[in-house]
Amino acid sequence: MTTEKRRAPAGAAVLRDDITTAIRGAVMHELAAVGYARLSIEAVARRAGVSKTAVYRRWSSKLDLVLEIVSAAAGQRLPLPDTGSLTGDLEVLFLIMAKALGHPLASQIIPDLLAEAARNPQIAQTLQTALRVNQHTIGALVIGRAVERGELAPTADPDAVIDLIVGPLYWRLAIARVPLDPTELSRMATVVAGALRVACNPSSRDESDVQLFAQP
Repeated sequence: MTTEKRRAPAGAAVLRDDITTAIRGAVMHELAAVGYARLSIEAVARRAGVSKTAVYRRWSSKLDLVLEIVSAAAGQRLPLPDTGSLTGDLEVLFLIMAKALGHPLASQIIPDLLAEAARNPQIAQTLQTALRVNQHTIGALVIGRAVERGELAPTADPDAVIDLIVGPLYWRLAIARVPLDPTELSRMATVVAGALRVACNPSSRDESDVQLFAQP
């Protein structure tokens, strides 16, 4: 018995995964090198070693190309092992975030896209949606574990919790761009855990929480 190989319909473009991967990588490197405003399909194709046609088969414009790839990068899930304590979970999360934000590509792309978002509503909306969904997932996981352990009461505003978790590190590395010594991550985790205890159950605030935030 013989079998026939199935062929794509006549005229259909077969999108090779390796070419798509090469284009995605080229976009990230071009964004880091020249920024969104100066990025061009021609430069992306040249860096990826493909034709412009190969790019346009996958994305109709520079904006569509950047929005899809940046959205995917911003929405990547982080591996967060359960350390057994809120402070430990936060320290691991901060370590992962610090490595991601400190990556040479991220450190160049993020400030540029934030500036571009102020001028382009589509970029602003895409970034906000991708980041917010990812942050809510992280917050739900970290806080959910802490509530199950009895470390936190389930009474916090989710948005406030997320801001308390990701805000300090994001401000330090992505906005202020001040280098962070890895030894500072432990103290930051301790301080944020104290803030979350107050946010989740203000009536339980005690003198130790006040002293925690007063530390030099």
